[in-house]
Amino acid sequence: MTQTQAGTVAERRPATPPGTPAGRPARGPGRRLPRGNYPAGFAALLWLAVVVIPLYVLVISTLQDRASYLENGPLSLPTSPSLDSYQRVLEGEFPRYLLNTLVVTVSCAAIAVVLSVTVAYTVVRNRSAISRRTFQLFLLGLAIPSQAVIIPIYWLITELQMYDTLMAVILPTAAFSLPVSVLILVGTMRDIDEELYESMALDGASQTRILLQLVVPMSRAGISTVGVFAALGAWNGFLFPLILTQSQENRVLTLGLYDYIGEYRADIPALLSAVVLSIVPIFTAYLFARRQLINGLMGVGGR
Repeated sequence: MTQTQAGTVAERRPATPPGTPAGRPARGPGRRLPRGNYPAGFAALLWLAVVVIPLYVLVISTLQDRASYLENGPLSLPTSPSLDSYQRVLEGEFPRYLLNTLVVTVSCAAIAVVLSVTVAYTVVRNRSAISRRTFQLFLLGLAIPSQAVIIPIYWLITELQMYDTLMAVILPTAAFSLPVSVLILVGTMRDIDEELYESMALDGASQTRILLQLVVPMSRAGISTVGVFAALGAWNGFLFPLILTQSQENRVLTLGLYDYIGEYRADIPALLSAVVLSIVPIFTAYLFARRQLINGLMGVGGR
């Protein structure tokens, strides 16, 4: 660059006002700094308090014994924190309830994933009237609450001689998670490019190979969403275990919490300790699958 060109570029470059830090562009005369949204910030603080205070009460109460909890109340800090309530929970029937809940949760999630993948693939690839009616039938299941059909389900379970077994809880829970699962996977599979299906078909691939090598890998987000949704429903299920089981050997966590509440007593620290311990596994699973869960839900409204 010649000296004349360098001088011309220097003349065109805007002068930096005095007091402006180096490297920061000067603010134009028409620009204004954004104002803070104080009502939204205040509402966010209120919502934070609504979320944090129950968690604080939950955790602090587990560190107190029964006497100090009844004397000082749930909002007070423990004078001598202790893990005795957790010890009482782990020494009781809680491990058995946890194992039963894990069996129910994993079984329901596996059944929901396998059945919903095959049904959704049939709905997407087969455009016949029967396929459309089948999809509409599954969508109709979204409008049927489990409480409305608990008596027929109880009759079926007793006729099949499965009452008071874990299978009596697994089958209805998995069935009621299928409508939403099929809806999610249909939206996910419809987003797969039609040319990919045609290219594999031209290569001589069977429907099973297309499903396993194309559809399943490209629908991982939706499948993860279905698995997490079915697992959450099974983990938090209360109605089916309450009606379809009776013995202590087949109880799950939601029913096992009643062990700490009696007619003339209530061990609140132990009860809340059991709640904390029951939250940890499903919360950990959600942390690892939250991204797939969000991506899968975004694909529900596919074309």
